[in-house]
Amino acid sequence: MLKLIVRMKVLPEKLKELTQTVATLVKSIRIANGCKSCDYFCSIEDENELCLFEEWENHEVLDKHLQSEHFKVLLGATNLLEAPHEVKVYHGIRPRADASALPTDDLPGCLII
Repeated sequence: MLKLIVRMKVLPEKLKELTQTVATLVKSIRIANGCKSCDYFCSIEDENELCLFEEWENHEVLDKHLQSEHFKVLLGATNLLEAPHEVKVYHGIRPRADASALPTDDLPGCLII
């Protein structure tokens, strides 16, 4: 399992436009071959910071996604950002049975329920 995280700091006046773009993309990404999940969130500390979280079955389908029109549209929306976006890929992360045991001190701005 691979996780892709795209962090974006959007210009305040462009927040609605980027949110609508990402919402449309998420619907298409979720049904892509090999996508296990795709969601986006707004930081609880800064409403202008959006994060896109995706889970992919393997490298092959993730690489295909990174070359897809959906991802190109997302990268094309970077002109709406206040700062450069950040893309990270994590390998081999498995869900933890007891999420309440996670150290929230290491996750600033994240709300774990």
